[in-house]
Amino acid sequence: MRDSYLAIGMDVGSTTVKAAVVDPTTKAILWSDYQRHHTKQPEKVKELLEAILAAFPDKTVEDFRIFLTGSGSAPLCVPTGGKFVQEVNAVTLAVEHLHPDVGSVIELGGQDAKIIMFKQAGDLEDGTPGGKTANASMNDKCASGTGATIDKCFLKVNAPPEMVTTLRFDATKLHHVAAKCGVFAETDIVNLIKSGIPSHEVLCSLADAIVMQNLSVLTRGGTLKPRVLLLGGPNTYLPFLQDCWRLRIPQIWDERGFEYDKSIPIEELVFVPKNAELYAALGAVLYGLHEDMSIGWLAPVAKIEEYITTGRKARLGETAGPPLSAEAAELLAFREAYKIPKFDSAKFTPGQVVQAVIGLDGGSTSSKAVLVDYADGKILAKAYQLSKGNPIQDTKELLTNLNEFVTLQGASLDIKGFGATGYAADVLEECVKSDVNIVETVAHMMSAVHFFGDVDVICDIGGQDIKVLFIKNGDINNFRLSNSCSAGNGTLLQATADSFGVPVTEFAEVAFKAELAPKFSYGCAVFLDTDRVNFQKEGFSKEEMLAGLAQVLPKNVWQYVVQIPRMAALGKKFVLQGGTQYNLAAVKAQVDYIKERVPGAEVYVHPHTGEAGAIGAAMETLRVVKRKGMSTFIGLDQSI
Repeated sequence: MRDSYLAIGMDVGSTTVKAAVVDPTTKAILWSDYQRHHTKQPEKVKELLEAILAAFPDKTVEDFRIFLTGSGSAPLCVPTGGKFVQEVNAVTLAVEHLHPDVGSVIELGGQDAKIIMFKQAGDLEDGTPGGKTANASMNDKCASGTGATIDKCFLKVNAPPEMVTTLRFDATKLHHVAAKCGVFAETDIVNLIKSGIPSHEVLCSLADAIVMQNLSVLTRGGTLKPRVLLLGGPNTYLPFLQDCWRLRIPQIWDERGFEYDKSIPIEELVFVPKNAELYAALGAVLYGLHEDMSIGWLAPVAKIEEYITTGRKARLGETAGPPLSAEAAELLAFREAYKIPKFDSAKFTPGQVVQAVIGLDGGSTSSKAVLVDYADGKILAKAYQLSKGNPIQDTKELLTNLNEFVTLQGASLDIKGFGATGYAADVLEECVKSDVNIVETVAHMMSAVHFFGDVDVICDIGGQDIKVLFIKNGDINNFRLSNSCSAGNGTLLQATADSFGVPVTEFAEVAFKAELAPKFSYGCAVFLDTDRVNFQKEGFSKEEMLAGLAQVLPKNVWQYVVQIPRMAALGKKFVLQGGTQYNLAAVKAQVDYIKERVPGAEVYVHPHTGEAGAIGAAMETLRVVKRKGMSTFIGLDQSI
């Protein structure tokens, strides 16, 4: 029945797989699907192939040809029997087929960005009109201007899906965001959030930076010709990004004196087509139909099943490293030794007046507060929340939570003092007249010493920074700080887990399942992201990728940030703290790394690892208020 075959186009991208079944005669799409693969590209391709066979019960495997494109497709050509098609060629063919009047294409993918500009060729010597030529420019080596940068910035802004998919672009309040590098963009976004800039202004600023970056770099000095087609996930699903293209592209046309029909609505000149996600898959088929009929016949599904179960692991095992834990008994012992003890909040009696101080750590991605007994320094309650971009509002909500915790038990709060540390400390010193505005390094040192006594090294890994403190005789002797680079911090782990569809709370459970782990290069987060893309192309699973990422964390801390050649010279007693230490996979990698390099090392995890800074602020507040005999804090009622 090969004379009545159907053609499958499959676009295996960095985050999703798109599939289309096409009638080779009419070029019509008969069936399609679009799914995230969560790094399981071979498994998702197999699942879609099975769905296709089920959707066409009158056809057998022998009645299909398959053509693959996308960053993750090359390793899957042999097990599927498919023919590889370069994705720029695929997109170009699809656009020429569906929209012959289009002059330019802008596609933003998860890990790349493309601009294709069509040019009408001159007439031939015999007077025959010349065809169109396509000049393509692609960025697949850097995270700037791609969906990956957008996703990471969404995480930092804490923007829910319902917000980003309905937000419209507003050019009246834009702020500087450097889009030339994904890490620089993230840094600028974090600084805007710290400054209290509203989320919608931050996102519009990001969109403008990405649009201008791609218009200035990927066009290579050329001018986009109308009509302009917008493709790729970000362009398809983010209205504020579409609006920005529609604002900036005509501005460039006007600046350069380019003539275009202004009577046509801009939504028609710069537009997102139907089935925008399937263009590469359709284009792969259109390209493949010109191949010899002996090429691209679909292999039995059992062949890709064999690749998944045996061939893949054998091939990857040659270059991969060991897992986080090779033996179940070792992992069990580690979990028992390093599990964070359960915190039991204090219980109060009706009518009781609770005298306490509050310590607050206004962090880059989250804010934490602790209620500490004024008499004995015991921690009574803790409050935590993700930052909403406004430190004053975050503080109000945390204080409200602590107050309600006490009042709902029938007791009342008598706050004797308030201290703050972290990014929000300066703002709070002015707003609520904090008794203490303590430097983060000192706050973390005081907290660690309070629980562990004489320590040598404190390693605090937060959402946006890494602090490593070297202690001597109970005081900070030296320290290393990284707050301008995302390499090795908690947000990098969270963003990667999110991209795989794994909640950060399940990171460790997923990573511990890996039987091998890819070897990431330590250093810049963009380089790590490049490694991640390459490892996905090679076929590593999400379990293996997360294990490898956990293993590179201590290298980023000790080799990239600390840069001290002999760790043994620092001492033997290490304390790990910061919210990232809730991730046992990260802790396991750090403990193994330290103990391999420091004979006899004692490595502890702070019992209140996420609130260590807030506890330090509370301890200093107790000391200051008791010494002064008074507090400058404006009071709980006025603060809330």
